[in-house]
Amino acid sequence: SMLAEDITPNRLEATRKVLMEFIGNRPNDRIGLAVFSGKVYVSTLTMDHDFLRHAMSKLTVDTFIRDEEGTAIGAGLMSAINRLDEQKNAKSRIVILMTDGMNNAGKIPPLVAAEVAKTLNVKIYTIGVGKKGTNRLPRIGPGGRKFYVPLNVEIDEETLEKIASKTGGRYYRAQDKDTLGRIYREINQAEPTESKPRRFKIYR
Repeated sequence: SMLAEDITPNRLEATRKVLMEFIGNRPNDRIGLAVFSGKVYVSTLTMDHDFLRHAMSKLTVDTFIRDEEGTAIGAGLMSAINRLDEQKNAKSRIVILMTDGMNNAGKIPPLVAAEVAKTLNVKIYTIGVGKKGTNRLPRIGPGGRKFYVPLNVEIDEETLEKIASKTGGRYYRAQDKDTLGRIYREINQAEPTESKPRRFKIYR
């Protein structure tokens, strides 16, 4: 579903571009990436943002094998929370949960993960991605010809709102690329980071 073209050029590419910009605006943060379908792939938190961007540039829907299909929101959320819990001395810890589906895989209910986040003082911002209604999903047919099949957008906005509210965050809905970019800019401004400038005195 991340290949749907309701957000141009498609959800995956639009998301990738917005995340690259967001990372560039957070030079003083340790940032990690948890990517999930029915299974979760999670990176460590790192200050090496060039490495993180490289990893994101290689991410495709083929990263996940077919028997891992699904949307394990709770598992993805818990994986991110566990990584943040390793940073005991961090002044603030946030998760940005972005999904274009409903939780239908994994063993951890999303609201249970939100309760854990609340206990650990982790704030969660949630984003539902995709235009409301029926959209088109591209497929490749015989001879490499591209055709489209209908895709119904099913986002559990009520659960996403509860996750954000429970942890002191906020829920957003992104139905186009410009809105998605604005959302990440708002989060960037809402979560300022302190930088300690290095000062030098030069003696001659």
